[in-house]
Amino acid sequence: MRHWIGAGLAIVTAAAVFLGGGWGVTRMSALPAEGLGVTSPRGLSALGAMAGVGLLVGILIAAPKISPLASGLPGVVLLGWTALLSLSETMAVRLIPLKHDPAGAGFRVMLVSGILALLGFAMIIPLFVPSRWWHDIRDDEDDRKEADGDEDEDGGKRQRRHRRPPPPPGLLSP
Repeated sequence: MRHWIGAGLAIVTAAAVFLGGGWGVTRMSALPAEGLGVTSPRGLSALGAMAGVGLLVGILIAAPKISPLASGLPGVVLLGWTALLSLSETMAVRLIPLKHDPAGAGFRVMLVSGILALLGFAMIIPLFVPSRWWHDIRDDEDDRKEADGDEDEDGGKRQRRHRRPPPPPGLLSP
């Protein structure tokens, strides 16, 4: 179930990077031409959009109980799009949706400047952490024990402990 929620969060993250990040970059890059600074209302709204996207991506990368798919899937898409840019720039730019919208124009700027490649590499890191793939059932038991107010070590009765599956050969155990 955790990975299904992660797949849903991946869709939300991809939309946030495209719409929020693209819109913020477009607005931020237009500030000097309009004679405005970052402290103007337009600058603060653009900065807020980009900060919101960064906060979402940072939480999805760092939170251990969130599936690695939440940040990994959009990261793989961003890296794939950047690889397509190196093979065929016209194809990569042609595949950008809403090209004439501020979000699409900002996404193009992030793509051709390499920002999306950098973001993609950061977003796929949780895919390579083995402990992020397994959900520790002991955490759920400890949470239930605290919610019940049971201070005893085993709650007065024997509880069965669930163990994590062993890691694949060649990987370090978490």
